Amino acid sequence: MKEKLVIGTRGSKLALWQANYIADCLRSRYPGVEVSLKRVMTTGDKILDVPLARIGGKGLFTKELENEMLSGQVDLAVHSLKDMPTELPPGLTLAAITERVDPGDAFVSLHYQTVDALPQGARIGTSSLRRKAQLLHYRPDLVISDLRGNLDTRLQKLETEQLDGIILAVAGLKRLGWQERITQVLPQALCLPAVGQGALAIETRSDDTEVLAMLEFLNHDQTRAAVTAERAFLREVEGGCQVPVGVFGQAGEQALELEAVILSVDGIQIVRDTICGSWAEAEAMGRNLAQRMLAAGGREIMAALED
Repeated sequence: MKEKLVIGTRGSKLALWQANYIADCLRSRYPGVEVSLKRVMTTGDKILDVPLARIGGKGLFTKELENEMLSGQVDLAVHSLKDMPTELPPGLTLAAITERVDPGDAFVSLHYQTVDALPQGARIGTSSLRRKAQLLHYRPDLVISDLRGNLDTRLQKLETEQLDGIILAVAGLKRLGWQERITQVLPQALCLPAVGQGALAIETRSDDTEVLAMLEFLNHDQTRAAVTAERAFLREVEGGCQVPVGVFGQAGEQALELEAVILSVDGIQIVRDTICGSWAEAEAMGRNLAQRMLAAGGREIMAALED
């Protein structure tokens, strides 16, 4: 067993909370091990004035951390799983996926209690095409404004940019103790979450057997089964931040239900479907649902996005 572990993390308040949470879990499990954090600035942290979809989507918040691992500067990295690409660089693996906190999306507003209560033409802030498309499908009259920055920055912009509301991940708000800021948790019928939303991913070198063994206790089997199906769906659809895709897996004792949606950016075109199976079929379920939805009109939506 290693005597020292270095955790790579982004420098935002939420990223540091997540890294410290995992560090405390490791210190509790292995009292003799020295655990430290190394902050790493990612591309996504540097470029804050351009929509995510325009600068490449997934990987913007992970690449520099992965380079640090591959070079041996850090032993593991803690990510929000929803920020992780479905394909990892050679030499790296997802060692553990923690229990999901809350997969939902939160509507935060200073003046309106629900999305339904918003007036015609209300301005909503979000940096996510997935959220934008689903909101516009439900309320075509809304005006969506791009909203970048860390969680606390986005909350500040709710006031400084005169927005009627913003959409954020419930899990991030809860982790930072800001759940009282949540005005409404959006029903999944309105907005399906991002792949892996609410779960933490612990990434490390695939040949580092010592660290892999040390991290095994952090795995939550039900969450892992659900997000395996979600990530398989996204991999088959080949969508990143640039594609409006929502997907959510719900794992019971042995059964697994996967629901997904593919939309055009304006929310007009939509394909939505559900599949059921067992944990053991998680990967195949994700692929099968994706293939079924692509054949039912999703492929045309994807083709239009590439034009």
